[in-house]
Amino acid sequence: MKTITIKGTARTETGKKAAKELRAQGLIPCNLYGEKRGDNGLPEAQSFTVAFDELRKLIYTPDIYTVLLNIDGRECKAIMKEAQFHPVKDNVLHVDFYEITDEKPIVMEVPIRLNGLAEGVKAGGKLAASVRKLKVKAVHTAIPERLDIDVTNLQLGKTIKVGELQFEGLELVTSPSVVVCQVKMTRNARSAAAAEEA
Repeated sequence: MKTITIKGTARTETGKKAAKELRAQGLIPCNLYGEKRGDNGLPEAQSFTVAFDELRKLIYTPDIYTVLLNIDGRECKAIMKEAQFHPVKDNVLHVDFYEITDEKPIVMEVPIRLNGLAEGVKAGGKLAASVRKLKVKAVHTAIPERLDIDVTNLQLGKTIKVGELQFEGLELVTSPSVVVCQVKMTRNARSAAAAEEA
């Protein structure tokens, strides 16, 4: 997994009005969640801000990153858990980070990459990915930048499901019944099949 360094500044003012003022200055309100727990037993969140320009590479990319967060000189490793966008303007409203350690497994979405020329494609079908990412569970050092899936033996009209996949050192969290990819019948492939049967 790639690493990116992001600098933030702790914030004390919270609420919608304060958040709106921050965004007007090109700053994005963020929260960092971690192991530290408050009196109610729930993880405590540290509120901070980051300049939008610092977040751009992290948010608008298919890649996944370990984030080296520096908040007023305090450094920690984290991953981006969620980014909230404006429903109309699509600009970034808020980002949540989760603090990670080298020992504790985390759940993260990892992009997939389909490798090879499927048998079904040679027969005139079309390869289609049904998902772009799969959820995995592992320590962050074991999580790859992408999950490579070999489709060479995939026949016409057939699918690959999550339950058929295995990756060393990773536990797949996505439901085993989810279809990852399939070779769809095209009009030409149907015509060829019909001609053979005739």
